[in-house]
Amino acid sequence: MRIRIVTALLVAAASITAVPTAQAQPVPVVTPVVLAVFPHDTSAYVEGLELDGSTLYEGTGLAGESQIRELDPVTGAVRRAVPIPDRYFGEGITVVGDRIWELTYQDGVGVEWDKHTLTPLREVPYAPEGWGLCNDGNRLIASEGTSRLRFLEPVNLTEIGSVNVTRDGQPLVGLNELECVDGQVWANVWPTDTIVRIDPESGGVTAVVDGSGLWSQGSQDARRSAQVLAGIAHIEGNEFLLTGKNWPSMFRVRIDA
Repeated sequence: MRIRIVTALLVAAASITAVPTAQAQPVPVVTPVVLAVFPHDTSAYVEGLELDGSTLYEGTGLAGESQIRELDPVTGAVRRAVPIPDRYFGEGITVVGDRIWELTYQDGVGVEWDKHTLTPLREVPYAPEGWGLCNDGNRLIASEGTSRLRFLEPVNLTEIGSVNVTRDGQPLVGLNELECVDGQVWANVWPTDTIVRIDPESGGVTAVVDGSGLWSQGSQDARRSAQVLAGIAHIEGNEFLLTGKNWPSMFRVRIDA
């Protein structure tokens, strides 16, 4: 009797573990649908992109070349461009009310800007490497090129929590430019043309966007390895603006994910 019971339990356990779970299923991969293509300044080494009303803000990088820019979201034309203080290497940006927060790469500071005048107002200490930044309405969310997202309060960039991001159960490194949309975080994955949608509470990736076909729809020129997808700005619904580092084009796309 004891042997039969043990055998029955082993068979039952095997049948349970053989049933696939939702977590075991690969995250779906979708391709963005291009709705419009317009020019983008190829001198812009894009680190951050965010639409605020009728203004598209762009943060560019590289030490001595970094700028905060105001763009026309319809044509992509540069309206204004202001250099970051002290030749910092500018990184992710996000709008908070009438301010713009910008991270720096390895300079150890975050820069707060007046969004109307594009005037730097102050600098605050920020020790981690700065990569991407977005605002979910209650807190800021920052990336650092690893699989970690940091949660920051929006006044002084004080860290108030963090989460590790996984895709199909494995850590996903290279999290870069971020966009907060309806409680989710969209992130470029450096150095690729992949975008992921992340649940910031669990850290799980819930959708993957393959943007590898975008470049050829905006240019027939060969591109350098550094010219990866690196800008996400939400328009409305499932529509976004996407561009990359030194890309000649910006794309209005629909992402059905």
